[in-house]
This record gives sequence, structure tokens and C-alpha cells, in this order.
Amino acid sequence: MKKTMKTAFLFLAAALTAMSLSACGNSTSPSSAETTAADTSASGTSAAGTTAAAETAKGKDFKIAMVLDSSVSDGGWGASCYQAMVDAAKDSGWETVYTDNVATADYATVMTDYAELGYDLIFAPGNQYTDAVKQVAEEYPEIRFALLNGTVETDNITSILPDAKQIGYMAGALAGLMSKTGSIGFIGGMELDTTKAKLECYEKAAQKVNPDIKVSSAYAGSFSDTAKGKEIASSMISTYHVDVMFGDASAVDTGAREALAGSEGKYDIGQPGDLGSADDKVIICSVVTDNAALIKACMKDVESGSFGNRTIYGDLSNGCLSIGTFSNLVPEDVQTQYKEIVDQIKAGTFIQ
Repeated sequence: MKKTMKTAFLFLAAALTAMSLSACGNSTSPSSAETTAADTSASGTSAAGTTAAAETAKGKDFKIAMVLDSSVSDGGWGASCYQAMVDAAKDSGWETVYTDNVATADYATVMTDYAELGYDLIFAPGNQYTDAVKQVAEEYPEIRFALLNGTVETDNITSILPDAKQIGYMAGALAGLMSKTGSIGFIGGMELDTTKAKLECYEKAAQKVNPDIKVSSAYAGSFSDTAKGKEIASSMISTYHVDVMFGDASAVDTGAREALAGSEGKYDIGQPGDLGSADDKVIICSVVTDNAALIKACMKDVESGSFGNRTIYGDLSNGCLSIGTFSNLVPEDVQTQYKEIVDQIKAGTFIQ
């Protein structure tokens, strides 16, 4: 199998890491995607951002690599998925590495680089990577792939699927409860099935708690265009008086929050991590997906030799979906009402 320039670099980086166990290093692939180190513990880390002492009972060092089209520091989807991988790896004693800011045309190339290096698991955090995962998985049947929001099950592909409908219901219910103008917004990155399901359920839930509410929606055509997110959100605010937003667009959502922060009384609902805090003036709460638990389940399957041919689901019933931290801007009575609604969503009685 042909090695790429980046593969050669990663082999060299691994050799230098073994010699020095020192500072983090960067590389540039032919696609100009940046490979950055990721520390997973306070000590014993290597230049590839790995936990050097990771060993299983079988005496094997397992390694996971993540390929990301946005940045791991985007303050939203990318950062949360990256942290989920790091947390799962720390708990399981796995080594980690990632490449972010990867162009669509280079997904397969970067995955191939990691497959050539023999990584045990390649994590693709979104449905948009499906075609690349299928292509590289077929070419490298010994390498396993975890596809978040995926619908593919093969001998070496496991899909991880948080409940998009429940996520949409949770976000929509809170948006409906918090809106003062009766107008809320939604921004999607691409028209993926999971994103469309979130939008549909977001609208249904908002109208369930407030029948008069109106929902504005748009797709950015990107997961990394922060400026586009700010532009769309600004337009929704000025044209439709949107005062609560929810996004499924990674770094684009960060841009939307910039627009919201510039207008008083305009709020955002985060995902998939707990992105806000009690003092946050923009993010009023988050719909939290425990992607770490889902990735960890994939790791266990790799270790046991039972990986593949299944989808690992995450929802409110198994604790893989939960309510994040409320901002102090959310009144106590609204918090109480919202928690009751989430219990109904969990029980399947909120919208039937």
C-alpha cells in the first residue's frame, strides 16, 4: 500500500517521540490540514498527544485517531467530540492523535494515512464522513472505524447514533419556553438526515410549549465557516426577531453565538458538550451527548475482538443524553418546567 508524504512524517514523528518524549509538534499534509498534539494526562504524554503508558491486560497499546473538518478548539461540536475521544481514551488507556481542519476532498487521504500507521480505531465525528469511511474501511479491512451519527454497519465499521429526535425535542422545548419574541432559529451545517431530524423535532417541541412560535432555519453549507454562522444569525435576528437559537453546525455555531452576544436578550442552546456555565450570557443551557461513553463502548469492542456490524445508540434512557448547566438567565420556574418536559421526552409521552 502506497505511503503518503504525511504518513512518512507521522512515522518520523513517532520515532522522535520515542527518543525525546518532549514537546508537541505540528505537520502539514498535502491538503494543508493541521495535525496537532493532544495531551491526555498531566504526565507520561508524548509528542503525538498520547498517554505513553497505555497498556491493556493483553500487553497491547491501543491507538485511536480522529479526523475532523473543523477545529478541535471551535468551542462547539469539534471541541466536544475531541474531548469525548480524549476522555474515553484516558479511561481505557488508549493513545490518541487527531487531524483537524481537513477539507472534504481530503477525508479519505488523512484516514488512509492513519490506516497505514496501523491505528486500531479511526473516529469520524459526523455523518458527512460516511463515504470516506466506507472507502477506506473497504481498503483496510483490519482497521476499525467509529462513525458518529452514522448508519453504516460492516465488519469493521460501527456507527454511533445519539437520538437526534430527542436532541431536537430537548432543544426545541427550551427554546419555546425561553423565547420572548415568539421567534426562534436553527442553523444546520449540511442537510444530513440527523440534522434534518433535529430541526423537525426542534420545531415540533417549540410549538408544543408555545403554539404561536415561529421557527426560522437555514443551512450554512459548511461546518467550519464561522463568518457564515454570524451572518445567518444576524439576519435572523434583524429580519425575524429571533431571540433563541440552536445549531447543528460545529464552528458555524460559534459564529452564530458571536451575533447573539452582540444583541441583548438573545440566547443559544449548545450541543453536544456542556458548553455554558451559570454565568454565561449567551448559552442558556446545552443538550449534552455523552459521546465519551459511546466511543468507550467502541474501544471495548476492539479490545474484545467483537467490533463491527452494529450501531451503538445513545439517548435519555441510558444516560447518553442529558441536560447541561443552566445559565442564571433561565428562571427557576422555567428550569423546573423544562426538567418535567425532559422526563416526558424520556418516557416517550411528550410528543406521540
